[in-house]
Amino acid sequence: MDRARDLFPGGVNSPVRAFGSVGGEPFVAARGEGARIWDVDGTEYIDYVLSWGPLVLGHAAPVVLNALRETMARGTSLGIPTELEVLLAERVQARMPHVEMLRFVSSGTEATMSARRVARAATGRDRFIKFDGCYHGHADSFLVRAGSGVATLGLPNSPGVPAALAALTLTATFNDASSVRALLEANAGAIAAIIVEPVVGNAGFIAPDPSFLPALRTLATEHGALLIFDEVMTGFRVAPGGAAALYGVTPDLVTLGKVIGGGLPVAAYGGRRDLMQRVAPSGPVYQAGTLSGNPMAMAAGIATLDALTADVHEGIALRTRALVEGLRGIAARRGVPFTADSAGSMFGFFFRQEPVRSFSDACTADVELFGRFFRAALARGVYLAPSAFEAGFVSAAHGDAEIALTLERLDAAMAEARH
Repeated sequence: MDRARDLFPGGVNSPVRAFGSVGGEPFVAARGEGARIWDVDGTEYIDYVLSWGPLVLGHAAPVVLNALRETMARGTSLGIPTELEVLLAERVQARMPHVEMLRFVSSGTEATMSARRVARAATGRDRFIKFDGCYHGHADSFLVRAGSGVATLGLPNSPGVPAALAALTLTATFNDASSVRALLEANAGAIAAIIVEPVVGNAGFIAPDPSFLPALRTLATEHGALLIFDEVMTGFRVAPGGAAALYGVTPDLVTLGKVIGGGLPVAAYGGRRDLMQRVAPSGPVYQAGTLSGNPMAMAAGIATLDALTADVHEGIALRTRALVEGLRGIAARRGVPFTADSAGSMFGFFFRQEPVRSFSDACTADVELFGRFFRAALARGVYLAPSAFEAGFVSAAHGDAEIALTLERLDAAMAEARH
C-alpha cells in the first residue's frame, strides 16, 4: 500500500476501496475462490462485496473460467461484430423483454451517460431528475447529491463539475413521489428523464415503497419524460428479470452492468426500439467504444446468465434472507438499534431502529458503530462493504455453511462493536 499510495490517488483505483470511512488500511487481495477471498498475507475472508456485485456465481466460477479460456484462445479483442455479442444480448432480452434493443459498453458510467443522452435527444429537453443519494456513475451531471463513494467520503458534490451542467440536474427524495411531481410541475416541458436506482444500493440498501415506482411511471408519462431504471446493480440480482420484473413497472430505458459481465468490464443500455434506433449508426445520437462487446466479456456474461437459472437465483435469495434474518436476531439479542432488508441476492443494513426509506434517513444511522462493526467483522474473517452507504451481495457459492459461519462471527463482532 505504501507503493500504491505513491502511484494512485489515495493508493486505490476507486475511492471506497480506501477504507476511508471505516478506518485502517485496506487489505491487498491475492485471489478469490467461491465465497472467499484471500489477501497477500494469506488471511481468508468470507466475501460479501463480491467485486461490488458482479460475482453472482462467486469468485473464479469454473463455468466462467472455462468460457474465458476457450474464448481467449481465439483472440482477446477483435474490434468487429462477433456472434458472442448477439448471444449475450439475446439472453438479456429473454429475461427483460422490455429491452427491445441495446448497446454494450464497458462501464456503468458509460451506460447511464449514454441513456441520458438518448433521453435528451428523444425529448428535446435538457434537464433530468435524479434522487438524493443515488449514484449513477461519475459523469459530470450525476455527481450532484450522489451516493456510493461520494456519500462515503462526505462530498456533497464534486469539484470539477461546471455549475451550468449541475444546474440541469434536479434532485428529488427517494420514496417521495410528491417531490418528483413538484419538480415536474415547476419545470414543465423541460424534464427529459427521471433516472432512479429502483432499489437503492449506493446509499446502503433502500427498497422502494410499493407505490413509488408505479408513481414514477405515471408521472413520467403524464409529463412527457422518459423513465430510466439504473439496474447496473439490481439487474439479475433482485430477480431473474431485474427490478422491472420484480415490481411490475416497465421503464423506457434501462442500464445494466456488473452481473452481465460475470466479473469482466461489461455494461449496457437499452429499452424501447424507437429510442435505441436513435443511436448511431442507425440514428444521430453518437456513442462509441473500442472495447464495447469485447469477446471475453461477452463470453463471461453468457456463462454467468446461463448458470444463473431461476432455481439457482431462488436458492441465493433464500440464503440472503437467512443472513438478514440472522443479523436482525443478533442485533435484537445484543440490544443494538438495527434495521436490515434484502431483495434477491442483494442486502443491506443500518444501525438505526426505524426502517430507512430515503438517503436522509440513512444519514441518521450510527456510522461510528458501523465502522467498529466492520473492523470487528474483518478481524474475524468476514469482509463487508467498507462503507455504511453500500449494499452487500450473496453468491451461489455462499452455502448454508457459509451463512451459519458468517452469523457466528458477526454475533461476536456485534458484541465487540456495541461496547
